[in-house]
Amino acid sequence: MEVVIVPDAKAGGELVADAMAQLLRRKPDALLGVATGSTPLPVYQALAAQVCSGAVDTSRARVAQLDEYVGLPADHPESYRSVLRREVLEPLGIAPASFMGPDGTAEDVQAACDAYDRQLGEAGGVDLQLLGIGTDGHIGFNEPCSSLVSRTRIKTLTEQTRKDNARFFDGDVEQVPHHVITQGIGTILEARHLVLLATGAGKADAVAATVEGPVAAVCPASALQMHPHATVVVDEAAAAKLEHADYFRYTFAHKPDWQGI
Repeated sequence: MEVVIVPDAKAGGELVADAMAQLLRRKPDALLGVATGSTPLPVYQALAAQVCSGAVDTSRARVAQLDEYVGLPADHPESYRSVLRREVLEPLGIAPASFMGPDGTAEDVQAACDAYDRQLGEAGGVDLQLLGIGTDGHIGFNEPCSSLVSRTRIKTLTEQTRKDNARFFDGDVEQVPHHVITQGIGTILEARHLVLLATGAGKADAVAATVEGPVAAVCPASALQMHPHATVVVDEAAAAKLEHADYFRYTFAHKPDWQGI
């Protein structure tokens, strides 16, 4: 696991966007796994700026959804399909036909989970999966004590996660669905490159547990320690509780420029 400490959220977004752009130059039809929430927005904004300048071509890129609320209509403004259309597909000029995600409105939710898991494999797998992290260490919607080999499935959100997400529902936690479809940790770990982005002091404990704690289901993100190419990008506030922060700074500062993240 590589840990990169950046000055702020903007710098983190630009670093991750550069990694995505480099991937797309090597593989124009790369499958990008994308996350929702406020943390990845600087990534999408920085990548969109590169698209607008002509620095990168996303016309053949494909996008895969990490998770989705169960029961929200696809056209609901806070369904993740709608959010990703606004924040990723449209700004990057990616056609809806190049987008894949689970059906949160399916009558048979488990069948929808299984179908999406198969679809990811049939598409050749995710090339780069962007992840956020919850204050409790969750990735996707794999809440604490999720199986580290889990597949795409339905999950019940904790009250803390529902409270964290209430800001997207006019501050009303009662509007936040109780259930979601999420790629499982085992599914996530099959991506060729995992990039976890965390910003803000509220994520410092979760980042420390992920990077320096034991691999344990109580902190789902700690499973990234077992991945052959995992990168954790954090701003100074989110890095505040890392005991080895100076070492991480030193190693990144002395990497070859061509290596990237």
